[in-house]
Amino acid sequence: MPSTRVEISDTAVSPDHFIGGKRVSSPATFEVRSPLDWDWHLADVARGDPLTADQAVSAAVDAFPGWASLTSKQRAEPLHRLADLIDANVGMLARIECVDMAMLLESLEARVIHRGAENFRNYADLAVSYQSRHWSSKGTDNHVERMPAGPAVVITPWNAPWLLSTWKLAPALAAGNTVILKPAEWAPLSASLLADLATEAGLPPGVLNIVQGIGEEVGAALVSDRRVRRISFTGSPETARHIGVAAGRNIVPFTAELGGKGPLVVFADSDLAAAAMKAAGQYDDSGQTCLAGTRLLVEESVSTEFLELFYEHTNAHVLGDSRDPRTTVSPLIHPDHLARVEGFVERARRHGDRVLRGGERWKQDGLWYEPTLIEPLGNDSEIVQREVFGPVLTYQTFADEKEAVALANSTSYGLSGIVYTGSEERAERVARGIRAGTIWVNTYLVRDLTAPFGGIGISGIGREGGDYALDFHSDLKTIQISQGTVS
Repeated sequence: MPSTRVEISDTAVSPDHFIGGKRVSSPATFEVRSPLDWDWHLADVARGDPLTADQAVSAAVDAFPGWASLTSKQRAEPLHRLADLIDANVGMLARIECVDMAMLLESLEARVIHRGAENFRNYADLAVSYQSRHWSSKGTDNHVERMPAGPAVVITPWNAPWLLSTWKLAPALAAGNTVILKPAEWAPLSASLLADLATEAGLPPGVLNIVQGIGEEVGAALVSDRRVRRISFTGSPETARHIGVAAGRNIVPFTAELGGKGPLVVFADSDLAAAAMKAAGQYDDSGQTCLAGTRLLVEESVSTEFLELFYEHTNAHVLGDSRDPRTTVSPLIHPDHLARVEGFVERARRHGDRVLRGGERWKQDGLWYEPTLIEPLGNDSEIVQREVFGPVLTYQTFADEKEAVALANSTSYGLSGIVYTGSEERAERVARGIRAGTIWVNTYLVRDLTAPFGGIGISGIGREGGDYALDFHSDLKTIQISQGTVS
């Protein structure tokens, strides 16, 4: 059956699954609406079920031998073509991502969509450049080979669907695995366009499959399939626990990035203007960023000065339509998520935490929430200890370096942290003292694709990025050959 496409922002988008190189419909569908205007119905998207999951895994299993048998250089060719096609279609992809998820159009066009192309290009090149380890030991010559692991399931979140889909797919495909991508049901449309570009790039049928639907219905079936050999997930700790049980039952390696509650630590010797501007920047994307420094920890002696600078930058934010270049704060993704953010703030008020700024919807008929700053009654307040994933920051002060590090490490999360200081020695000490997968000092969100990425504690397990991701998506084999027996 030919795919029925819907017209969205001058772009024809298929609402169907992509399995074995073909569009596949489902009897049931789910609605996708735009956060920019909740009355804007974008599409009725195919709603996968266990049968859909079985079809997608079967397609990946069938395609795996052919894709795995190629050399890294041969696999790199269609991945490079895919990267080139992404760069050639930035405008189309950015428009769809913007209306589907509400990320700022200007940011999507300038950086985010191109980053997807970089992901495919860089991982393809990294796989080609892999150097096997060779050594001699106990009368044998030894080397280590990477082998493609098999079909992989990749589950991505709604907050950065394009970026995280390409970030996860690229190493899996470059390593020689076939993949089933399950995008988040709140923002699935850019993944559908990616399938079109993958076909145009010449990716063989079944190498990339995309299944849409609700996690409990189709996602659970995908991660429970015994034929799946790798699972990569980004989302909530609650969902990860269910996936981890399924992965453990089938002895399948599993990586999970599960959000954060990052500290942004400001010492008195830092550039306060730069630190305050970066702190106000944590409201970007309405705080729907796992790497955001949501807990502002400021040295007591500069608290008043810092807050004045912070309010100056925060008050300059413009809430509005993400397609408008003047907008700096976008709407939240969904009414349910807006209600969740409101719930956190209302419970904080009832608990006795003090709302210093914001704390209300911006417009009653939209999904915007004011940039909000809360001074907690104590460090055990829910607003400090749990991830809100909205434009809500907390504000605490500390007396000295020891207290700063203790506060930074006082949650169950450990994804990232930000430190501002003018002392190189303190930067080294504090960066080492904070338990998190990534620490930025006097900067933020600078990402090197070759660096390991992941969390500590309930922020996740495993690492992605560079060779760490390629190793995860591979089975390693050691070959030992007796010296002198092979000519």
